[in-house]
Amino acid sequence: MGKSCRVSKLCILCVVLALVSVATIVTLWTIALTGGDNGDVTAPWDSYRLPTALVPAYYNVSLWPRFISDPKTGLYIFTGQSTVEFQCVAETDLILIHSNKLNYTKLDNTHTARLIASGGGSAPSIKSCWLQAKTQYLVIELNSKLTKNQKYQLYTDFTGELADDLAGFYRSEYEEDGVRKMVATSQMHPTHSRKTFPCFDEPALKAVFHITLTHPPGTVALSNGKEIDILNITIDGAAVRQTKFEPTEIMSTYLLAMVVSDYTHLSAKQGHTLIRIWARREAMEQGQGNYALNVTGPVLDFFQSYFNISYPLNKSDQIALPDFYFGAMENWGLVTYRESNLLYDPVTSSNRNKETTATIIAHELAHMWFGNLVTLRWWNEVWLNEGFASYVSYLGADHAEPDWNVKDLIVLDDVHRVFAVDALTSSHPLSSTEDSVVLPGQITEQFDTISYSKGASVLRMLSDFLSEPVFVQGLSTYLKQFSYSNTVGSDLWHHLQMAVNASDLSLPHPVSDIMNRWVLQMGFPVVTIDTVTGKVSQKHFLLDPESNITVQSPYNYEWLIPVRWMKSGKVQKDIWWLKEKNAVNVDMRSDGLWVLANINITGYYRVNYDQGNWESLLAQLLSEHQVIPVINRAQLVDDSFNLARARMVSNTLALNTTLYLSVETQYMPWQSALDNLDYYYLMLDRTEVYPHMQVYLKELVTPLFLYFKNMTSDWTRVPDGHTDQYNQVNAIRTACKTGVTECRILTTAWFKQWMDDPQHNLIHPNLRLVVYCSAMEAGAEAEWEFGWSQFRSASVASEASTLMSALACTSNVGLLKRYLSYTLNSTMIRKQDASSVITAVASNREGQSLAWNFVREHWEYMFTQYGVGSFSFASIINGVTARFSTPAELEQLLDFMEQHHEAGFGPASLAVAQALERTMANIKWVQQNQQEVLDWFSTHTAGAGTPFQYE
Repeated sequence: MGKSCRVSKLCILCVVLALVSVATIVTLWTIALTGGDNGDVTAPWDSYRLPTALVPAYYNVSLWPRFISDPKTGLYIFTGQSTVEFQCVAETDLILIHSNKLNYTKLDNTHTARLIASGGGSAPSIKSCWLQAKTQYLVIELNSKLTKNQKYQLYTDFTGELADDLAGFYRSEYEEDGVRKMVATSQMHPTHSRKTFPCFDEPALKAVFHITLTHPPGTVALSNGKEIDILNITIDGAAVRQTKFEPTEIMSTYLLAMVVSDYTHLSAKQGHTLIRIWARREAMEQGQGNYALNVTGPVLDFFQSYFNISYPLNKSDQIALPDFYFGAMENWGLVTYRESNLLYDPVTSSNRNKETTATIIAHELAHMWFGNLVTLRWWNEVWLNEGFASYVSYLGADHAEPDWNVKDLIVLDDVHRVFAVDALTSSHPLSSTEDSVVLPGQITEQFDTISYSKGASVLRMLSDFLSEPVFVQGLSTYLKQFSYSNTVGSDLWHHLQMAVNASDLSLPHPVSDIMNRWVLQMGFPVVTIDTVTGKVSQKHFLLDPESNITVQSPYNYEWLIPVRWMKSGKVQKDIWWLKEKNAVNVDMRSDGLWVLANINITGYYRVNYDQGNWESLLAQLLSEHQVIPVINRAQLVDDSFNLARARMVSNTLALNTTLYLSVETQYMPWQSALDNLDYYYLMLDRTEVYPHMQVYLKELVTPLFLYFKNMTSDWTRVPDGHTDQYNQVNAIRTACKTGVTECRILTTAWFKQWMDDPQHNLIHPNLRLVVYCSAMEAGAEAEWEFGWSQFRSASVASEASTLMSALACTSNVGLLKRYLSYTLNSTMIRKQDASSVITAVASNREGQSLAWNFVREHWEYMFTQYGVGSFSFASIINGVTARFSTPAELEQLLDFMEQHHEAGFGPASLAVAQALERTMANIKWVQQNQQEVLDWFSTHTAGAGTPFQYE
């Protein structure tokens, strides 16, 4: 597109912006990108939802993955046979069953399916069969109608590609002892079972699955059920093994799992449950599966006690896969993981790797009850599954590792994370209508930060105001009543209300009335407390206060808000409820004392105060900060910075919350401050503000750096506390990033020591990422090449992941370009890791424009190769646009959207809309705030008096 066209487009955009809101533009683009609604449906096979006439009872599926490619086509394939028994609940002469990318064998040289009546009797003859590719159906027209209440069996024989696309039944490859090895594995969630065998692929259509796998000698086959029969047989002259599994419990298609590999395992018994951890032989020999085995038993015990329901199966297999798109998948009885999320190596893995393993295992095992035993009817309410598992994963991990105090970290990892997205007009409610989520891409898009992190945050709030005993009682009766069936979200509210009624708890409204306001409308409130008058008000919090909401809310963006609060260090006993837009709480008048609301951030909202109360809180931080709970110290920083972005307080006030950090040693406040200052870096590191920020942060972090130097006896030991270990990393990272000479000498020397003796890496695993990154940023091509060679040869997934991130830290543009190019070659960077590499390069100050140009140039390739899951795919868009803050970048984004509008953005559609909104808001923020921020940093750096003076 020529320059004149771009200029005119920008002018048109200016006019458009003057006439309509950002939200309107985002809404229009979202509609355009997702393709709007389904349009007029003229035939049943044009609908993306199955008709309700047929209900499956069981499947009998046999699959044979071939580990040798076809000599003619070069493709790897699997063959299969399937029989599904279903009941006709309404007369019909049409069978629609999901099928995608399967080739069917004609049976008896006629049709691609055979239909018989179960238990004798006759079945209608088949008139015609065909594949409806758009809606992913095998369509079978009958010459007469099926009989109501009669059961039938449908048989098919088919072939599929065992591709490396990480979806359905797919192949994963790895190298061990110089030998290339293969794994046949599966990812059925959310709509990929249909890519493996014909099935009624909707979560409400539960059935029993009888699975048989044929596989090469020397390999082992796994599925949801335990192996009950393993035979060595010959088929067409080929010696093979055949493993038959016990029938599954009645369950949804998306929970089916199958793996064929030459893996080995560790095992243990927990009560009547067999626990097995499976992984590559080399990994298991190095002890990388031991921690997962040790933590699984306590986590299972915790959930059995928490839900008051025994684990429903007789075995719990967990397997680490070299190629896996998501972090993990909760297949019932056979949970699949990325290697880095299940395996923990005590020699090379960090304490963060260990926490990740514990919390992800807890997340997936929570699903065994909440999601698998009881399943939501449709994908419009996935937040209940994922939000719940995310919330209780902290409880399960806390039970397994009580010394970590991991429960508090939900505030940083989920609450703060989702606040950033939910404060945009392009956010969305947790629940939506069923008919708004029908396309496979729309289903995938539901698995986003809102569903996981907001879901976890509001359920944590719910548990807090109900009290845990009432919350758990409601969960238990809910799970017992709906075991092996499906529910809608209102069923959970009903059972929680029954638990409330059975207790002495008093709520201002029924559970459903309270929770519907948090679930059925997007966003969250900011609660403003005037401590002079006691007036308390609420308002929908938006990062861009000028944006207009085009999405109507059934509750007019008002919430029923539980407020826990304290006055000058004394916690008030009872929750106070803000039930309307404006109210008065006379107890919240300060009377010379300070007021602090949302104690420990149990509520999903931000808090603002009158100027006098803010000054009292800041004075308390500077005089005796420990009086304020550590989580609230983190929140005062996070709230103030975001309130400043929304122009509700000044940047000066927000920046003043960081002054006390010179005497703070706790992780959560420091991490909160660094996260928020990162926005200033993203917006202003290409401006004159940057050097002043660097000097201020250097002076601020130096005491923390020296604190950890002394605590660890000059870096020779590890801090005892779990979060102290995290904050030691923050201290080194920030000190090196801002140019503390001692830090850079330290990390460079450690890395050089490793380069000189590659077989002995003496850098502590907790510190490796920050040391590698700092050394590669300061180093030359030699350091990068050494890091790349270590990445290629790494046998521990967590170490490979650490090196992969650090390689993006180099300031050498040529190396960054080369690194980006490797993402197009799966033998260099695995497909599952490509988006992580691109976003890591984009987060580098030198790499952002390189990554953005790379994505634009190769979008069509990446869109087809990496469009399976919304998280990773959307993260590419989020990563490469994070720094956008100029009209030129907005213009480039609009060009990109226009160029790919016709093909759409699939599961990244919402991310594109959010990128547009964020870019517009960033442009305004820089224009309105750059000077004030520059003035503050200029005042608080060396040469302008003490850097810690309070204004």
